[in-house]
Order: sequence, then structure tokens, then C-alpha cells
Amino acid sequence: MTDRITLYDRVTDSIIAQLEAGVAPWAKPWGKVAGNPSLPVNAKSKRAYSGVNVLSLWGTALDAGYSSNAWLTFKQALDMGGSVRKGERGTMIVYADRFVPKKEQARAERDGDEANAVPFLKASHVFALEQIDGLPASMFPDVEPIPAHVQDRAAQSIINASGVAFRHGGNRAFYSPSDDFVQMPVPQSFTDFAQGRTTDYYRTAMHELTHSTGHASRLARQYGKRFGDSAYAREELVAEIGAAFLCASLGIEPTLRHADYLGSWLKVLKADNKAIFTAASHASKASDYLLSRTANQLQLAA
Repeated sequence: MTDRITLYDRVTDSIIAQLEAGVAPWAKPWGKVAGNPSLPVNAKSKRAYSGVNVLSLWGTALDAGYSSNAWLTFKQALDMGGSVRKGERGTMIVYADRFVPKKEQARAERDGDEANAVPFLKASHVFALEQIDGLPASMFPDVEPIPAHVQDRAAQSIINASGVAFRHGGNRAFYSPSDDFVQMPVPQSFTDFAQGRTTDYYRTAMHELTHSTGHASRLARQYGKRFGDSAYAREELVAEIGAAFLCASLGIEPTLRHADYLGSWLKVLKADNKAIFTAASHASKASDYLLSRTANQLQLAA
């Protein structure tokens, strides 16, 4: 139990320190592979990290200025012919597991029912490719940045596949849970439109679309009723992080959409050392939900 609380505190304290310094680890998540924002991946398994681990790895990459967003454990580095440089420090990642205490196993056997497993966190450490010598050059791919028009087309595909109604007009962007629609200003009203881009429009759309995944017909999250209450702040945190995950998947640089919520987020995180874990988990589920619908739609159209 003490170890679990320590892990929650260590990750939460790190996020709090970044927010207090005015930096949200999801707002400008370098490393970037050859100029592309991306979700961190394990360089050996090619599996993307999720939840709070994305924030931890983005935070390290941002602080250190890494150009790659790929990571390996110490053993994986050795297996692939590399070696972690002396003095390099790994970044902690965590994952959930479950175990059945002996007393609970005995009780279940005695009573003839199923044993109740106890959840706990495990920690390990990973290293960025820049911290490892001797890796093959093929592990550092030269990836061209995704062109803006391709980013926009992919973002629009996510909107189209979401099943959520989009309405345009006015000068506010919001999601209405009661009527299940997203309201957006027209793309021409965003500042980057004059440069022939709609990136800011789609950044904002991904934020509001993440809100929509909390609807009872989708992932059924609790919405807050007013600015400043805990549930409202938690949902805004989910939307901020979820939008960043979506943007990174699209090759779009995420930004901090609602800096005025920083105080509310800090209050929530300081009161609950599991809040950032929960928010990041919901954000991953929201991002995965929307991306999977897009993939399914494209398969049906093929």
C-alpha cells in the first residue's frame, strides 16, 4: 500500500510541478520524430504508451529536448545491441496489475466463491533512444512531417465518424451534453485561417469532441455543472489531455486551450493523488474510441 501511494504521489507531484511552472506536459509534447508530434511508443514492441505514462514521457522529452519519442527498457536496449550511457536516468512508467492475497484465496476456497483481487501499481523505467549508444540507425527513422492538408483531412474524418452533430456559428466553442452536439465558430474566424490553415479550428474541435465521448450513449463520464466545481475541472482536464492525444495522433502540435483552468486543475490534483491517473485514463479511452470509429468507417468505405 505504501509503495502504491508513493507511486501515485511521485507521478502527481511531477505533473503539479510542471503546471505550477506554467507548462502543461500535453501542451507541447516534444519529442517529435523529424518534426512530427507523436504519441510515445516502445521502440521494440512498437506499442504506444497510454494514459498517465504519455504525460510522463512527454514531460521528460520536453525537458530534455529529445527529437525521438521512442523508448526502451534497460534490458530491451541490451537485447537490441545498445547500452544506456553511464549516468543517464530513466523515466518512470507505471502499469496496473492485480493480485489475490493468501487470506482472500483461503476465504474463497472455504466459502466456495471467487476470490477478490486487489489492484496495485507496478513501476519500471524506460530510456529515450537519445540516452542509448550502439542502437542500429534504422531505429532513428527520418520521417517527413505530415502536410497540413493531410492533417486536416484526417481530423475531419474523425469528426465525420464520431456520430456527433457539429453546428457552426457564433464566437464560442462548446459541447452540449443535453442535446449532444458540438457548437463551433466557423473556420474562417480562427486566427491561422489568414495563413491558409485550419489547425486551430481542428485543435478546438478535438477538445469539444473529446467532451462528447462522455455522453451516456458513449463512455458515460460525469460532467460538472459549473466552472470551478471539481467535476467540471476534472472533465476539462480529460478534454485537454484527450485532445492532445488526438492531435498527436494526427501529427498536429497540441496547445493549451484553457489556461484559465490551471488553478482548478492544481486544486484537484493536490486534493487527489489519483486524479491525473483517472483523467489520463479517460483521455486515452476517449481518443481510442474516436480513432477506432474512424478506422471502422474507413474499412467500411474501402
